[in-house]
Amino acid sequence: MNILLKDIKKIYSPAENLSEYKHIEIDGKNIKNIIKDDSKIKNDYDKVIDCSNMVAMPGLINTHTHSSMSLLRGFADDFKLDKWLNDNIWPAEAQLTEEDIYWGAMLAVVEMIKTGTTAFADMYFQMDQVAQVVKKCGIRGILSEGLIEENDGLGGLNASVDFALRWQDKAEGRIKTTLGPHSPYTCSADYLEKIRDKAVQNDLLIHIHISETADEISFMDDKYGLSTVELFDKINLFDAKVIAPHCVHLTDNDIDILADKNVGVAYNPASNMKLSSGIAPIKKLLDKGINVSYGTDSAASNNNLDLIEEARMGSYLQKVATNDPTVLPIEENIKMLTKNGANTLGIKQLGEIKEGYLADIILINIKDQVHQYPSYNYLSNIFYAGNGNDVDTVIVNGEIIMENRNLTKIDEQEVYDKIEQLTQKFC
Repeated sequence: MNILLKDIKKIYSPAENLSEYKHIEIDGKNIKNIIKDDSKIKNDYDKVIDCSNMVAMPGLINTHTHSSMSLLRGFADDFKLDKWLNDNIWPAEAQLTEEDIYWGAMLAVVEMIKTGTTAFADMYFQMDQVAQVVKKCGIRGILSEGLIEENDGLGGLNASVDFALRWQDKAEGRIKTTLGPHSPYTCSADYLEKIRDKAVQNDLLIHIHISETADEISFMDDKYGLSTVELFDKINLFDAKVIAPHCVHLTDNDIDILADKNVGVAYNPASNMKLSSGIAPIKKLLDKGINVSYGTDSAASNNNLDLIEEARMGSYLQKVATNDPTVLPIEENIKMLTKNGANTLGIKQLGEIKEGYLADIILINIKDQVHQYPSYNYLSNIFYAGNGNDVDTVIVNGEIIMENRNLTKIDEQEVYDKIEQLTQKFC
């Protein structure tokens, strides 16, 4: 499909000066041209979208979540992480069926699309169901079957590899896969070494929680005499490319290792605040050249999947933690939400509005909403005053999956009705 995004108020892309450009041509899955001269516009587009009240930017990328846990939004609030998991979440998850997983993921995808997310990295179980949701809904998913050694063992590892190979590059390339060991406290060093070998053999990323809580650090010190990062370095886990959510409790040596091994860190400020896990040292990570992106974690611990809100909280939290208001300015935040997200997930030609890149683009409405006035700085209004509900149109892989706030591939009411039905078991 050939699409013209016409008369765009402002085009924003990390590291690209597009201030004089007004139009974007999409041809199939890719951005064909970015145009500033009206005379270069053709007359034979399949669709033309009037963007005179819109800011266009790359789609937002969520590098860590558990989408099906949207089914448990509001189920267990205001607990410490160990009690939240052991006494509430894990017992509830034991009751989840394949149908629950499917519709929980569907609810999450509705929320993500409607708040501007075009790609998400997901770790959970029964992930064939999540893959089916991604295939149907048009979003981009980077999916891993979560592994807990006591529950899954070698059989689970083999099944996880099978899932990854079956779904890799499916849905017109929108689905990518990784291996997903849950954490160093649910997977032994020996088990992680086996996962590393499978990842390297099959050219798969590893998506694993790292240094999320002080309790984890104490556990690692007692068991191994090492930090989580030091153990992973010792067993060469970083021989595979690693997506590292959280990274809250890091030593300077940990940070040096992450930088040396080119680990992509997923910053989850809302979940870390809500569970009192701590504040990730994002400025230190960025100063070391580490690629930092954003994740929301699940809607059970956040409690939403709105990356614009996430980035605002993330910026404010770093400013107060460092006592420096210049930390994580808007431009850095947007880079983390887009280009850095693509780097974390290892997807080239994503995260920027650039000729030849994948056409994952969002259009944000900047008119007739009180927080968009006055318009000194559109990006400030979007990221410091607005939220994901300002997103008007979402394009993924060159396909319009939301237009004028209406989803094109999902029946929203059906999703809400199904969620109400399925969650009766938890009431």
